[in-house]
Amino acid sequence: MFPKLIFTTFSFFFFHFFMSLIAQMSIHAFKVISSSSNTHHNITRAAVLQTSGEACRTHVLQQGGNFVQPNSLTAVSLAKACLSPASASTLKSAITDISIRNAWVDGRRMFNVEYHFDDESFEQARNLITEGVSLVKASLRLKNYEYARQRLGETLHTLQDFYSHSNWIELGNRSPYSTLIKPSLPLDNLADVNTPTCSSCDGDCTGNILETIITQKKLTSGYFSLLSPNKPKGKCSHGGLGDLTSFMTPKGGINKDGTTAAHGSLHFVAADVATAATRDLLQDIREAAGNVEFLRLMGISKSSSVLCFVVDTSASMTEEIAEVKRITSFIIDSRRGTMDEPSAHVLVPFSNSGFGPVDKTTDPDVFKTEVKALSAGGGGADDLEMSLSGLWLALAAAPVASEIFLFTDGEPKDAEMKSTVLALIESTKSTVNFVLTNPLSNMTRSLSNPVNQVYEDLAVASGGLGIEVPNQLLADTTSAINDTSISSLVTIFQTVRDPGTAEPFSFAVDSSVRNLTFYITGNSTQFTITAPSGQSQSSGQSDGSLAVIQSVVNFHMVQVKTSSQAGVWTIYMNSTQPYTLKVTGKSSINFQFDFVEVYQVPHPGYTVFKSRPRSDGNVTLLLSMLGSGSEVPTEVALVEASGSGFHTGLLEDVGNGDYLVTVTTVPKGEFFVRVIGQTNSSSTSDYHSFQRQSSTRHRASGFAVNAERNGTWFPGQLFSIPFTVATSNSYSKYTVTARNSGQYSMTFPSSLTTGSDGRANGVVELSTPANATAGTEVILTIEVTKPETNDTNYAFLRLAVSRAVPPPAGLALSLWLSAGTLLIGLVINK
Repeated sequence: MFPKLIFTTFSFFFFHFFMSLIAQMSIHAFKVISSSSNTHHNITRAAVLQTSGEACRTHVLQQGGNFVQPNSLTAVSLAKACLSPASASTLKSAITDISIRNAWVDGRRMFNVEYHFDDESFEQARNLITEGVSLVKASLRLKNYEYARQRLGETLHTLQDFYSHSNWIELGNRSPYSTLIKPSLPLDNLADVNTPTCSSCDGDCTGNILETIITQKKLTSGYFSLLSPNKPKGKCSHGGLGDLTSFMTPKGGINKDGTTAAHGSLHFVAADVATAATRDLLQDIREAAGNVEFLRLMGISKSSSVLCFVVDTSASMTEEIAEVKRITSFIIDSRRGTMDEPSAHVLVPFSNSGFGPVDKTTDPDVFKTEVKALSAGGGGADDLEMSLSGLWLALAAAPVASEIFLFTDGEPKDAEMKSTVLALIESTKSTVNFVLTNPLSNMTRSLSNPVNQVYEDLAVASGGLGIEVPNQLLADTTSAINDTSISSLVTIFQTVRDPGTAEPFSFAVDSSVRNLTFYITGNSTQFTITAPSGQSQSSGQSDGSLAVIQSVVNFHMVQVKTSSQAGVWTIYMNSTQPYTLKVTGKSSINFQFDFVEVYQVPHPGYTVFKSRPRSDGNVTLLLSMLGSGSEVPTEVALVEASGSGFHTGLLEDVGNGDYLVTVTTVPKGEFFVRVIGQTNSSSTSDYHSFQRQSSTRHRASGFAVNAERNGTWFPGQLFSIPFTVATSNSYSKYTVTARNSGQYSMTFPSSLTTGSDGRANGVVELSTPANATAGTEVILTIEVTKPETNDTNYAFLRLAVSRAVPPPAGLALSLWLSAGTLLIGLVINK
């Protein structure tokens, strides 16, 4: 069994205490970032593309299509060969997500030897691999693709490290050790703890593995510790800067992490075999899941669009539900077989008395049946509704970066859920649009309904729309659902003004953009749009030569007619009332990003954190460009959401279309991420500028919240998640709220007080039903607030229940406890 509560809690808290002391030390694995060595990312990317190509070929041929093998495998060429060119971006995104979680293991599991095959931990490490594969398969059965990618990345890291950290390659093997992914087979011929395996070496460590180990084909791996030089007598070390065991006899190491490592001459051989082993593991998952589900795991489907509805089913919603049914049937029927056919469907009902369940499917006909079964009943028109709870479930269930629509005519009964919903919006980067059928009157008005303020705040935070409309005009607004739920939709520009001002806004549109559309919400709003050609049209012209303008109460949608849309556009807004402006288009060029913590030389790397960045220091983003592969960002900035100020970051190219962006100062309020760049056409030498912006607004916090999953979550058992609050202020008080989307019972401290070191520790304990299905996904949010400033931060974790029977006790213990005790002693006695 994985370590008990006292062990895992101590190791988590100790880890975050110790991270600041080892920020400059080695990370023991194939490198995360390197220009001269093969990295975990490169190994993973190559294997994913190769296995996905095989799955695509089989699937296309089975469907009677023509599969043309690309000369060079890239996300773009493979998506095209799969007859799904719109999937290029989602395939690249899936590879990035898997690789990010792969890198996470080095940043968050560096002391757990079983995650790296260190210390001859073969049984424990193999258990991690087979348990990880089992969870990936279980998650796919429940169509929980995000968690499946997350767990796959972790599992691949351990598998790949075997070939760098063991002597498998030195034994002359040039093919994968298939037993590692087959739990029914025994691990044979392992060197026991009393068997010497290495001799000392200095500099060149080639040949330091004992001849008896080589001739007897004994399997061993290097010992590693940043904290203690101790290791069993005669054992090999991992080697490298920071590995204290490598300075004790026998000295040196056997790792093949890079070309300059102890056995660096075998680095590329180890990387090649690790790539083949990664393909074998992916093939095992493919055979279990089938080609279609495997390709969905890798982001390959007919389109990337998602249809997600959150619907009020109270008695007053009869007309709204009828319209939801109509637009659902229209979208599914009109897009069937096209590149914009939704790839996922999510439905969550709610009323004044409850919310849920979540209906999630990839089958459009099943979704139509679920929507047709909706009916209005219970409660009255003036009842408060459990709307935010329903939205919370939808955000947890829908794919990341989804476009969600919520229909209601009632005020939220659960307004206390607002901060949790905000945390999920920021973490998933989903956009939420509210269709609110409770206007103050049926006529155009100058003020919004005040009961909708919470909805409007959430719409603005997510980059969505807050549309107030009477029932009789509902059909005029639902056309926005059809337009915003298509594939390859990108945000070019958006801003918010509260209070409203008369102000011009300019932005660049590149030649890849189609279906240029302006979305404006606000009362008594007038505007004039000017195209690059100088042609203009005012808001009073509903059907002009430049665009078609559809206006319904506080909502305006401007659809540009002209086919030549490239150049600088200007819109002049004129209103004293608050308004939002968002400009979108259809394009293959986009980006995704995550906030990361970076560790430096000699093995640079990063780990993603799902919380708000600190406001009192540098902020680093991992930026991934999505498109043809020719897109190069020239400027990345954090742009004030309600102003014109921006903070530009320093770009570092880390390969494969990924960039680390370091921003030295963060906006004080909410901000967007804006990317400006150039594309180099493969057919010409011309460069074309592009501009993209994040839809979701983000903000920084004065303190950090860190939480990590420790161990495996089994049905019927208590699962503990330790977390830490870190700030520069001593003895500060914070309130704590935790929620999980499975609605399982749990306990957590309601408040915490930091100590003299500015840190406070807590534990969330989840009680899991004994009948929980393996692969069941649960989103946990831990929200922490400083009452006197109302500053808030959170931790976001995606969890999944494992198989029903836990592994035998004692198989996954690490060296954390002894290492932690040693370091604390060193610090105290310093």
